[in-house]
Amino acid sequence: MNTFSKFPRVLAGMGLSLLMVSGVAVAQVPITATGTTGIDASGSTQKEREACMTGRTQQDQATCLRETNNAAAEKRSGRLDNSGSQFEANARQRCEVLTGEDRTACEARVMGYGNTQGSVAGGGVIREVETVVVPAGATSVRIEPKTNAPVLILPAPAK
Repeated sequence: MNTFSKFPRVLAGMGLSLLMVSGVAVAQVPITATGTTGIDASGSTQKEREACMTGRTQQDQATCLRETNNAAAEKRSGRLDNSGSQFEANARQRCEVLTGEDRTACEARVMGYGNTQGSVAGGGVIREVETVVVPAGATSVRIEPKTNAPVLILPAPAK
């Protein structure tokens, strides 16, 4: 038997092994709704610790308890701010390293424009914003959206 005739069997075996390993990995993830942490937003340290101890979070127990204790300490000292304005400021701050169209598109994504798919618990969040750059000197532009989400219109960059 030559090497080339063994190749399909090797690939099939590797594929089956990967399928079994991924099944075991998925079975280890605690069951919570997609995109949630398993901890309520009430700020109740007791409920958060209970969620950590019963495995209703996407973190290992030690990390979960450490985060719960840190949040409780921040709350006691008055430094914990869960207001929408704080979340918005943090989101916009992530885009400050960018300039021009990239920064505008980044801000649109983090502020919720466009489409969002996936979850942190599922491996990542994909945010998509359709952007149309209007040519310099254009008096009218016809836009044909490619997505169902609102379209972000930007003027042409200054030269």
